[in-house]
Amino acid sequence: RATSTRFSWSLQVLRTGQEVQTENVTVAEGGVAEITCRLHQYDGSIVVIQNPARQTLFFNGTRALKDERFQLEEFSPRRVRIRLSDARLEDEGGYFCQLYTEDTHHQIATLTVLVAPENPVVEVREQAVEGGEVELSCLVPRSRPAAVLRWYRDRKELKGVSSGQENGKVWSVASTVRFRVDRKDDGGIVICEAQNQALPSGHSKQTQYVLDVQYSPTARIHASQAVVREGDTLVLTCAVTGNPRPSQIRWNRGNESLPERAEAVGETLTLPGLVSADNGTYTCEAANKHGHARALYVLVVYDPGAVVEAQTSVPYAIVGGILALLVFLIICVLVGMVWCSVRQKGSYLTHEASGLDEQGEAREAFLNGSDGHKRKEEFFI
Repeated sequence: RATSTRFSWSLQVLRTGQEVQTENVTVAEGGVAEITCRLHQYDGSIVVIQNPARQTLFFNGTRALKDERFQLEEFSPRRVRIRLSDARLEDEGGYFCQLYTEDTHHQIATLTVLVAPENPVVEVREQAVEGGEVELSCLVPRSRPAAVLRWYRDRKELKGVSSGQENGKVWSVASTVRFRVDRKDDGGIVICEAQNQALPSGHSKQTQYVLDVQYSPTARIHASQAVVREGDTLVLTCAVTGNPRPSQIRWNRGNESLPERAEAVGETLTLPGLVSADNGTYTCEAANKHGHARALYVLVVYDPGAVVEAQTSVPYAIVGGILALLVFLIICVLVGMVWCSVRQKGSYLTHEASGLDEQGEAREAFLNGSDGHKRKEEFFI
């Protein structure tokens, strides 16, 4: 693992002018830590490195404790550096860097071991049922510092209730969340995420829980063809949903028994060689512990000859309709022509009568002529 290190320097100035400087180290459990003692104006005095139990690890560059996880990486007049691999909680504490001169002086490098959370354990309190609530719990039994737990569903954070308990140097953390569920939530994913400083920045441990929501069944019948004729083979399929899924499907035909030729196998009902006697209402039924479902299909077997005759009669009906429309249009045209003709004849007779009136006036004027003229009568025939 990558080492997470924070430095905090300690400096000891000796009367001889020599200086000892150390740095504090933070590492994740199982990772690698480097413990360094810096020497200034070193004159060759004895240098001893000890662990928190005051056991000598190295004496002037020579191994003193047989723990192969500790390796001397550097021993020079300027620096003493040891490397600890597979860091454990028991390795935590102060490491002494001692310089023996006229007086013994030391500085302490403090090693802190963090524990990253493991993948959370998610459990359900009781079986989720449609229309009810589900309660999930998330547990991280070991972390240091205490892990922060968060819940997510459909990329949205859920509000949970967290609690923690310290066990020695580590923490046990738990969180619970409750929410209402429906049948559409079956198969949905809920995530519990754990984070603390022992993990690299931006990283977390996650566990996905797949929701198991139980609900009552539904049923629907699908036919292999829309129009069925005598002699055809019809296959009916009963599409069933439900959790738990119904284990048995029953086929019936109203108050009658299924035709002897019918083959009912699970979700399918096959009716070969159809005849009109097969007509009726067919049902499929399914059930689980949460409910019951029933679907209907009305079967009507057509006579092939009747279907063909009905299909061929369609064009004649269309032609007849077109002819009727043409006759109606012709009649309308004729009526319009007659009306126009009658209107024009009435106008002619009116003008003719007006002409006769003028001629009558002329006749009267002629008969009543002046005294100096001979009276003359003239008749128009």
